[in-house]
Amino acid sequence: MIAKRRSCLKIQLSILDISPTACYNQTVYLCSYFTLKGKHKMKVGFVSLGCPKNQLDTEVMLHEVIAAGYEITPDETEADAVIINTCAFIESAKKEAIENILDIAWLKENRSLKAIIVTGCLIERYREQVIEELPEVDAILGVGSIHHIVDALNAVFDQTRTEKYVSIEDHNCVRLGGDRVLTTPEYMAYLKIAEGCDNRCAYCAIPSIRGRFRSRPMEDIVAEAKNLEALGVKELTIVAQDITRYGLDLYGEYSLAKLLRAITDATSIPWIRLLYCYPDKMTDELIAEIRDNDRILKYVDMPLQHVSGHMLKAMNRHGDGKTVREVVAKLRREIPDLTLRTTFIVGFPGETQEDFDELCEFVKEAEFEHAGVFTYSREEGTVAYDLPDQIDEQIKQDRMDILMRMQMHINEAQNEKKIGKTIRVLCEDFDAVSEVHYGRSAADAPDIDGKVYFKSRRRVAPGSFVNVKIDEVVDYDVYGTAILSK
Repeated sequence: MIAKRRSCLKIQLSILDISPTACYNQTVYLCSYFTLKGKHKMKVGFVSLGCPKNQLDTEVMLHEVIAAGYEITPDETEADAVIINTCAFIESAKKEAIENILDIAWLKENRSLKAIIVTGCLIERYREQVIEELPEVDAILGVGSIHHIVDALNAVFDQTRTEKYVSIEDHNCVRLGGDRVLTTPEYMAYLKIAEGCDNRCAYCAIPSIRGRFRSRPMEDIVAEAKNLEALGVKELTIVAQDITRYGLDLYGEYSLAKLLRAITDATSIPWIRLLYCYPDKMTDELIAEIRDNDRILKYVDMPLQHVSGHMLKAMNRHGDGKTVREVVAKLRREIPDLTLRTTFIVGFPGETQEDFDELCEFVKEAEFEHAGVFTYSREEGTVAYDLPDQIDEQIKQDRMDILMRMQMHINEAQNEKKIGKTIRVLCEDFDAVSEVHYGRSAADAPDIDGKVYFKSRRRVAPGSFVNVKIDEVVDYDVYGTAILSK
């Protein structure tokens, strides 16, 4: 049972979109739904790194820590223990996790910090190295052990205990769903419908970190959506490593379309957003549901990674270049005003200049509304790690720069077409310094896409919908004026 919001705590989160390789950094607010002072009188701080799916695990641990009576603090310098929920999907995420651990470790010597607990993906991949090379860490929990977070806290505060607390349970057996403390603004929330992945892309460590794909029962998901609506959620973002696979393990068929109908039948949440879809699983039923259901945003995040048949085969992606082109064309044809977001990997082992040129031409033709481009990260334990013809780092960087410049020009041209038009915007807040409101349109996902900045003759509350006439474009953002009733 998710309780009513009580207060907001500021915490630095690094948002790593592992669908599979987009990286975004920003500060968000950790919003607590519970009385924060408890019987233990020990203060606990949280640092959550990684994607929204990892953030949801943090929310579950927050609930259990607060329910056990510990006090949560937004100020790490006042904490008796800090819990760091890590990502370790690619090299930059691993470095960020280690840097956070070392930064927090400074507080052991210089402040009142007594213990550091590290959880999540870094532990799942590198538990022995963390134990041996980071003596500052007092407890570790794998992704299958998030429900032992209170045991870990009790252990590190036990003065008679001399060894590290270690819990590495089977990641395939962790209980999905459950009570959580929302860390998003009150008008939006993420909803995880499955865990793990069975796609086995050659570059990806997720199956070894998160385990096989497991769907949550539809009735549990719908019940959670109803609870979120009761808390005032206006935008619900559906997440999993591959939401288009939803239901195959439980019901013997792709069931995302049925799930979306069940959620919209049971709730009145006006915006429902989909992250992340895979091209080989975009069924006719799902496409029709997105097209015909007014509350499903015409926004599809579909990580394609490449278009060259040679590269897609090497990456062990399902479907070839023809499949990719056909599904993009079909989505454009079937869903008017579709916003299509994707990601690409450049510099994968064996990528030739011809492969890259083909990708550039495809991006130019497809005119994606949003696209992220990332250099291949060589990860231990993946098939691609041992592939021949590894690409030089400078070539990877050059190719990324070329493709990102191309995408920037595409976005500029698309945004220019919005000038003079009126769009619906979900207001997020008011910037007192620049004296403008800001928010997002249906075409902009939280944390990863652009913003809509607008002036208004009266204050607009966060979480309110407002019509905004667009006046100008600056980079990836648009600026306009609210159209308010008299």
